[in-house]
Amino acid sequence: MGERKGTNKYYPPDFNPEKHGSLNRYHNSHPLRERARKLSQGILIIRFEMPYNIWCDGCKNHIGMGVRYNAEKKKVGNYYTTPIYRFRMKCHLCVNYIEMQTDPANCDYVIVSGAQRKEERWDMEDNEQVLTTEHEKKQKLETDAMFRLEHGEADRSTLKKALPTLSHIQEAQSAWKDDFALNSMLRKRFREKKKAMQEEEERDQALQAKASLAIPLVPETEDDRKLAALLKFHTLDSYEDKQKLKRTEIISRSWFSSTPGPRAGSSKAGSVLKKLAQNRRCAPVGSPITVEDLGIVRRRSREALESLRLAAETPKPGEPWVPEGNTQDRPASPPDCSPETAETPRSRGPPGQAGKRQDRPRSPPGPSQEAAASRDTPHPGTLSSSLVADYSDSESE
Repeated sequence: MGERKGTNKYYPPDFNPEKHGSLNRYHNSHPLRERARKLSQGILIIRFEMPYNIWCDGCKNHIGMGVRYNAEKKKVGNYYTTPIYRFRMKCHLCVNYIEMQTDPANCDYVIVSGAQRKEERWDMEDNEQVLTTEHEKKQKLETDAMFRLEHGEADRSTLKKALPTLSHIQEAQSAWKDDFALNSMLRKRFREKKKAMQEEEERDQALQAKASLAIPLVPETEDDRKLAALLKFHTLDSYEDKQKLKRTEIISRSWFSSTPGPRAGSSKAGSVLKKLAQNRRCAPVGSPITVEDLGIVRRRSREALESLRLAAETPKPGEPWVPEGNTQDRPASPPDCSPETAETPRSRGPPGQAGKRQDRPRSPPGPSQEAAASRDTPHPGTLSSSLVADYSDSESE
């Protein structure tokens, strides 16, 4: 192996093999170089591996089995002909030094100073493990027949006691004999569990997206389902409050739709009707509505006015003639009303009573007759009268 590395191949000119023997002696150095710097004191630097777990006394840290150190090795005694070596090393976590030495009698290592052993030893006999036969027993078994017989009986009794445990172990091992079936069953169970976990995760994500939650959800239990079934959610407003709010909206809503019409005339008519409805809503209940309140102005021509005046002056059959001078007793008709409205309706009776009614003198109009006339006379603002005026025979002034 040393020849492959290509080291120490140079021989100086003054090298004499008979005098120097080797290049190490020529350079006055040891083959182990720095590892043999204390060789004069009987100390050799080696690579030591920790045989078991220990606790360092300096830093109280745990040092595991198998950790390697550069240790100083020296011989401190013999066990019979077997030498006893001591190893001194520095802890890699502090400045404490640990010393250990071999124990050939027990085939073990003993801590001399600087550390404590982590006790993990046990008695093989108490642990019911197979003990190795000692050297003295081996010689006695070979030479003494009675001891060999007694030793065999003790082994058979030990076997009889351990037989149930051994049979149970064999049955447990036979159950795991078919590796393929066991592996298939385990993989099937794993796939089912993984599928259930994925479905639960999808449900949780849907619930988090619906409720805008950013917290992880815990698994659902039966108690949670029962508690959720008992909960009932109610709105803050009662039924009466909802009905009251709905009525308020209906009352405050406009009677006419606010959608723009296709023509300007329809929008104008809608605004007029809306104005009429507002005036009627604002008018008191007891006061009669006149034509001026509705905003209708009726204009008559001169011929219509003269015909109305002549009709008023000409007496009708069945009525007494009243001269023109006595016009203060006749109630004046309003100029804005039609002839039908100006006339006071009379109750029509049988024809035989006409003469009696003509012969009977007319009494001056009293308050009762005026009230009856006002009841019989239809007002322009009532529902029976039409709100549309006839402008066919009117003239523009």
